[in-house]
Amino acid sequence: MDVILLERVEKLGQMGDVVTVKPGFARNYLLPRKKALRATKNNLAVFEGQRTQLEAENLDRKTEAEKVAVKVDGLTVPVIRAAGESGQLYGSVTARDIAEAVIEAGVTISRQQVVLDRALKTLGLEKVRISLHAEVDATVIVNIARSSDEAEQQASLGRAVGVDESDLDEQDEDELDSLMAEVAPEAEAGAESAEDAPEAAAGDAEEAAEDADPTAS
Repeated sequence: MDVILLERVEKLGQMGDVVTVKPGFARNYLLPRKKALRATKNNLAVFEGQRTQLEAENLDRKTEAEKVAVKVDGLTVPVIRAAGESGQLYGSVTARDIAEAVIEAGVTISRQQVVLDRALKTLGLEKVRISLHAEVDATVIVNIARSSDEAEQQASLGRAVGVDESDLDEQDEDELDSLMAEVAPEAEAGAESAEDAPEAAAGDAEEAAEDADPTAS
């Protein structure tokens, strides 16, 4: 599907560019979020007629986003969650959770502006990108802890606390034992084949000698 971008879209283009995207991406993301219009003849004419106004509005949004970025960039926000001794959460921290934590800290953002590359499932400090505008990003530090006191300790030390590392070591050992159990039979089979190889080679050599000497008994 061809669309006209109404603002800069990462990996697609700048405002006013006509680009081809998958229909689902256009219908589910670009069009409902007013980031693009269908590239019809009528829409192209309308866009060109309103281009100056759209560029001015986009500049205003960018300016406001930059003001928010000053407040939010580098901000550390606590998120309290239940977790096991190994630090594994009973669940995960979502974009909504992070947005609510930032709002509670005094800066208004939406969950759609929180960019999570992976699920947050362990205690500790995690850097998360906040996309405030197509051209303005900020980074918050999400402090995932089991209590407010633990969050304060983590913020002070810059790492997860209250995690039983022996549990993690035991998990690693269990995984290693499991892997060795799978590999051992193959290794034994390979060793047996290696032991049999000299005998087989000797037998083959004797047979070859007999074939070469017709007088051999």
